[in-house]
Amino acid sequence: MLARQNRLTRGAEYKAVVRRGNRCAGANSITYVTQSGDDRAARFGFIVSKQVGSAVVRNTVRRRLKAVCAAALTDVRPGADVVIRALPGSATADFAQLRDEVTRCLAKRAA
Repeated sequence: MLARQNRLTRGAEYKAVVRRGNRCAGANSITYVTQSGDDRAARFGFIVSKQVGSAVVRNTVRRRLKAVCAAALTDVRPGADVVIRALPGSATADFAQLRDEVTRCLAKRAA
């Protein structure tokens, strides 16, 4: 799905993006984006809390979000850090709804 270079891995990185990032909210997720001047690949992180559902549901939502971001990777500006927080409604949303919402926010904030 997403290569290691395209993932946020540290809690401090997540916190910085959520606190300082530009926000785009949808019905099923909230997308935070920060831009750095670095010449590196865009990085993504996902927050899927227990409010979304059981472990099976949370992992399904996370895998769907990863697939959407992997497909949109070429459209995201290099050096961008993106964190997507899944809301409880994402558990019942289908893949097309999540894809449309995330790509809209990425086009608005990270392109």
